[in-house]
Order: sequence, then structure tokens, then C-alpha cells
Amino acid sequence: MTGGLSHATFNRSGLVRILSETIPDAIDPKYDLGERLGQWLDFADALALYSALNSGGGATSVAGANANPAVRPLHDQLARVRRNLSDSILNDGVFSAETARIRFPTPLPQATAESAADFTPYHRYYLAHQRDMSAAIGALRANARKALADHSPPLRQLAEVDASFEKILAARERTLLGTIPMLLAKRFAQRYQEHRDSLSEAAADDPALWTQPGRWLEAFCRDAQAVLLSELELRLKPVAGLIAALGAPGESTETSKQ
Repeated sequence: MTGGLSHATFNRSGLVRILSETIPDAIDPKYDLGERLGQWLDFADALALYSALNSGGGATSVAGANANPAVRPLHDQLARVRRNLSDSILNDGVFSAETARIRFPTPLPQATAESAADFTPYHRYYLAHQRDMSAAIGALRANARKALADHSPPLRQLAEVDASFEKILAARERTLLGTIPMLLAKRFAQRYQEHRDSLSEAAADDPALWTQPGRWLEAFCRDAQAVLLSELELRLKPVAGLIAALGAPGESTETSKQ
């Protein structure tokens, strides 16, 4: 990949933009995360582009897409996976009224400020969402590849390309996305320090108050959610491209040829 393409991808990535806004150190050269994420995103974008080109550029690749009974279910499954994972991220069980499947951590009763400021529970919280995304999107991606393979030789080739991409990039994906909660730890520490600096010398720091509206822990929860939602969209890009290659539900052969 060329350096220009890497920088272009880096600049337009929602995840990297959110990281740069939420955690400025994420694009500090000494961490090198921005460049490495940009390089990884080149591959993800290349697959989405390959899928889009095959879906709109050649009648042979999608002709008769409306005849494939898997098209509508896959579009519905993509929407359902995106909705379910987004709802799981936004319904934190603390700052939202909805029941949480993965509850945002809160200080334990009788916890001191020092013990409650441990990032470990929040690291586990982020990893739990990443596991959810990986499982749900992985199942959807497998279904999309099967539909492609059953449809036509060109789309079968696309399914094989996707399988190769996933295998090649799996280790890099785990490594790079695994650094995100560690970067959030820096934001957590920053939010906590800002909170401490705002206290008067005589004021007691009661962790039970941290979850009140407008307090620092709520602000950090929003930081984590913004990063998780951006990561979700990044993870969905390849499978969304695969499904797009099958055509829109109800798309006619004549529409595919245009």
C-alpha cells in the first residue's frame, strides 16, 4: 500500500477520528497506532471496494441477484446485528434506563476513591463488547460467504478472497484493536485526574457520587461508547461489502446491469 493511500484511509476512518478526538495520544508518533491502524484499514477498505465494484460494475457478478433467496435475509441480518450490538453498547444499565446485557462498571459499595479508580473493570467491559462484536459479525460474515459461494463463480471468488483477507488480517486485527482499551485507560486516568483537580482540599471524594448525572464517570462512559460504536462500524465494513455484492433486496437484473 502506498503512503498516500494509508494517510487517506487514516484521515477518513471514523474509528481513528474518534480516537484522535477522545484520546490524543492515539495519534502520537511515539505510539505509532495511527499509522498501523491506517495500514490495516487499507485492507478492510480494499475488500469493501472490491465488493462494491463487483456489485455495481459487472452484470455477470450480480445478474439475477434478486433470484438469490439469501439476499433479503442477509440484509435483515446485517441490520439486526448492527442494531443489537449498538443497543448493547448504548444501554449501559447505569446512565440509560434500558436493561444492560453488558453493564457499565460502577464503584463497589464501601470502595475508596483510590480502589474505585482502578481501570481493570472497565478494561473487562470493553473486551466483553469486543467479544460480542467478533462473535456476531463472524457468524454473519460466514453466512455472507456461503451465499456468495452458492450464487455464481465471480461471487464465489469474492468469498474466497474474503476468507483469505480474514485469515491474513486476523492477528493484526487482534493486536491493533486490542490496544484500544489500553488507550482508553489513559482517558480514564485523565478524566479521573480532572475530577480530582476540581475538588476543594477539604472535600471528600465519594465514589458513590461518580455516577450522578454530569459527573466524570458518565463522561468516560460516553467516551467508551463513542469508541465502541466506531469500532463496530469498522468491523462491519467487510461483511457489508460482501452483502452489497449480492445486490439490494428485490433488485432486478436490469438494475444490476446499470
